Amino acid sequence: MQEPALVLYSDSSPNGFKITIALEVLGLPYRLVHVDIDRGEHRQADFLALNPAGRIPVLVDHSAGVVLFESAAILLYLAQRSGQLLEQAAQPRWATITWLMYHSASVGPVLGQRVHFECFEAIANPAAQKRYRSLSEDAFGVLDQHLASHLWLAGEAYSIADIAHFAWLHIAQIVGFDFTAYRHLTRWYRQVQMRPAVQRGIRLPAPATGP
Repeated sequence: MQEPALVLYSDSSPNGFKITIALEVLGLPYRLVHVDIDRGEHRQADFLALNPAGRIPVLVDHSAGVVLFESAAILLYLAQRSGQLLEQAAQPRWATITWLMYHSASVGPVLGQRVHFECFEAIANPAAQKRYRSLSEDAFGVLDQHLASHLWLAGEAYSIADIAHFAWLHIAQIVGFDFTAYRHLTRWYRQVQMRPAVQRGIRLPAPATGP
């Protein structure tokens, strides 16, 4: 059997789930290499040669000689490579990219810090917890307001922007960050959650668990 051109190095994390979901949605053949962060495999020399920052995910496209890290870059690459999940018309295309960048610059980092301070920090830091709760609630509000008048984040079509946001909100739900008061965001979340490719993607390489 011929080796797939695409090889994904990932673990069970929100940034990793973005790419497994996207690959499952697109139906592209790929090989998944589990980089077990708990065992320090992201700090081994062979992985650092792919991503010197030592973070997952990493996508290698052997057919093009391309190595990519950072989940937003990988999502854009897969969308361009496949011609799916990113509209060609200017308005929806740039709406998708804008919401993807909002996630990368704001939502993902804020939720990541909230997870750290509420779930993993050895000594409680009430000031940091309060700050990131407030910032995450602000982000939920922004998304909720936008989704009040949009079926998907970029408009009428499901896109890489939806995949990126869903992956972190999936983790937020697992660790108990309640966003059900935001009814439009909750409607959208359940809408994404029901998609079979999404359900497959969040189980690869293994389902996430709480702290």
